[in-house]
Amino acid sequence: MVTNRPELLRLRLAAVAVSCGLALVAALSLSQAQPAEEYQPSVGQEGKDVVWVPTNHVLVNKMLDIAGVTPSDFLIDLGSGDGRTVIAAAKRGAKALGIEYNPELVELSKRNAAKEGVADKATFVEGDVFETDFSKATVLTLFLLQDLNLRLRPKILEMDPGVRVVSNTFDMDDWTPEQRIKVSEGCTRYCTAFFWIVPAKLEGRWNMPRGELTLKQTYQMLSGTMKVGKASTAIKAGKITGRQMTFSVGNTVYTGLVNGNTIEGVSKSATGETQWRATRAD
Repeated sequence: MVTNRPELLRLRLAAVAVSCGLALVAALSLSQAQPAEEYQPSVGQEGKDVVWVPTNHVLVNKMLDIAGVTPSDFLIDLGSGDGRTVIAAAKRGAKALGIEYNPELVELSKRNAAKEGVADKATFVEGDVFETDFSKATVLTLFLLQDLNLRLRPKILEMDPGVRVVSNTFDMDDWTPEQRIKVSEGCTRYCTAFFWIVPAKLEGRWNMPRGELTLKQTYQMLSGTMKVGKASTAIKAGKITGRQMTFSVGNTVYTGLVNGNTIEGVSKSATGETQWRATRAD
């Protein structure tokens, strides 16, 4: 076949275009067949207020153990990272929510929950822990620095009495924990957990049928006096654990359950047991 030079050039250009088109189609097909690698966080990466370090799985389970997490609980994890604490709680049957500032970690957590089969119980939201409402939790978990814990502490103390709070490694300064555990087996770093129970607020005067109870409160610790007639006696070993209180006056031990502005309970002494009741006076 005889072809002039311009025609031959056009044919060659057309062939090159077809070849390039086929190569592009092949490249697109390959990219679709091999999806982009999923996001994976790196230990120590920068976050809003802290760097990301995951809680050891052994400690996660110990934290849930000391909080006594059950299917009736609603756990909220502040700064939930890759979702491991929320997922572990969901595996115990609890409803659980993770609040995380990093949107990529939020999406990773959702994928992890789906892989573990608990996406119906474990949910995650993007948010700032200082601006998000976590007041409905029955269990609160944290792995933040102490100064961040202290910023959150006033809000935590306003939660319902009896809410259980567990923190990895960092405490609440002068709010003494109910329990402190350290995991040695299977954990080499950040292996301590602190446990608190939000106390009912009891400070003030309480009227009793035969007298008056005046209480001073520092977190879960109680002091004060019981006045019967003109005699006033200091209370000893006073403590409020959630809604359950106890204290001693002389050789009598008082226990009671707080229900709003009322305390009802039992006093025990060498002569036996009697019912007692107090109502808030101020």
